[in-house]
Amino acid sequence: MTPDAVAQYLQHNPAFFEDYADLIAQIFVPHPHGGRAISLPERQILTLREKVKSLEYASAGMVDAGRANDTISTRMHRLTLALLRLPKDAPERIIETLTYHLREDFSVPHAALRVWGVRSEFQALEDSAAVSIGAGAKLRSLAASATSPLKLPYCGPLSAFRHDDLALGEEAAQWFGDAAPHLKSIAVMSMIHVHASDGDAASGSGGLLVMASEDEERFYPSMGTLYLERLADLLAAALAQIFPAS
Repeated sequence: MTPDAVAQYLQHNPAFFEDYADLIAQIFVPHPHGGRAISLPERQILTLREKVKSLEYASAGMVDAGRANDTISTRMHRLTLALLRLPKDAPERIIETLTYHLREDFSVPHAALRVWGVRSEFQALEDSAAVSIGAGAKLRSLAASATSPLKLPYCGPLSAFRHDDLALGEEAAQWFGDAAPHLKSIAVMSMIHVHASDGDAASGSGGLLVMASEDEERFYPSMGTLYLERLADLLAAALAQIFPAS
C-alpha cells in the first residue's frame, strides 16, 4: 500500500482508531523541532498548540488594527468638527486648520494644496497659485478625469509619481519649497471633480491635496486609502464655496 492509500483509508474509516485505541499510544513520530521521538497524541497536542498560537497572533493583529482605525476615526471626527465651525467664505482658515490637524493629529509633517478654476474673489488665494504648463496641465487633467490613476489616492515614492513620461512628482515637490529635497514619500489625492462645460478637463475646476514625508515608508503603495479618500471628500465639501457652481 502507498502512503496516500493508507491516509485515504484512515480518513474513510475513523472507527479504526476506536478499534485499535492502544495502537495510537504505541506509534511514535519525530518531534517537529528535532530531538526525541514523541507519541502520536503528543504530536497532535503540539500541532494544536501551534494552531492556537497562530490564531492568537492573528487575533492580536486584528485587535491592533481595530485600535488603530478607532484612533484615526477619532482624529477624523475632530478634524470634521473643526472645519464645520469655520465660515465657508474663509478658505484660508479652512486650509490652515487642515494643515494644523494633519501635522499635530496625524503626524503628517508636510501638506500642500493646489486648486484651480476658483471663483474670481478667491483667485488671490495662495493655494490657487499656478502650476507649471506641462506637468501642471497633466495634474489638472488627472484630477478631473473619472478614469484617472488618481481616482484612488497615489501613495508611494515621490520619484515614482509619473504619468505618460511626465515626472509629476517633480512638479508636486515644488509646492513644498525648501523641504522638497528631503521628501521621500507622498500621498496624492484628487480633492474634487468638476468638469469644464466645454469638456476640457484640464481647464475645469478642481484641486489636489499632497501630503509628504521625509520617511520613505510613511506613504507606501500597498497602504489602505479609505481614510485618505474620506479626507479628500471632507476638504472638497469644506472648500465647495470657492468653486463656481457646476
